[in-house]
Amino acid sequence: MSDSLHLVCPHCNAVNRVPAGKLGAQPTCGKCKQPLFDAHPVELNSANFAAHITRSDIPVLVDFWAPWCGPCKMMAPAFVQAAARLEPQMRLAKLNTEEAQEIAARFNIRSIPTLTLFKGGREIARQAGAMDVAGIVQWAQSRN
Repeated sequence: MSDSLHLVCPHCNAVNRVPAGKLGAQPTCGKCKQPLFDAHPVELNSANFAAHITRSDIPVLVDFWAPWCGPCKMMAPAFVQAAARLEPQMRLAKLNTEEAQEIAARFNIRSIPTLTLFKGGREIARQAGAMDVAGIVQWAQSRN
């Protein structure tokens, strides 16, 4: 790994270069000055999905979900808690499959919730079905 990492800001989508040793020091965005990590999943959409998946040097765990999905609603608080545990070594993000149907189709999402782990712009692991916070953390860490 190089001396610095590229991180996409969850607020303005700007790409930031952060020294690897400063990842845990609450880095802020050089453009909007907001924290790069705030212990909450990033809301992805058609406009910012590619930037977060392809431009971040840390793995990105995406929860593909829909507002009408009961298991998705049940898992949502656990996913937020997992973000607090997994950041800053991993970015957690959510993608509403109803609003970004083309992305869900591109990744062949057939059931929700589906967790998909991306690294270096490529999908490296996938898990369908709701999980509790311990399950999400364990699953994500074991595939990273």
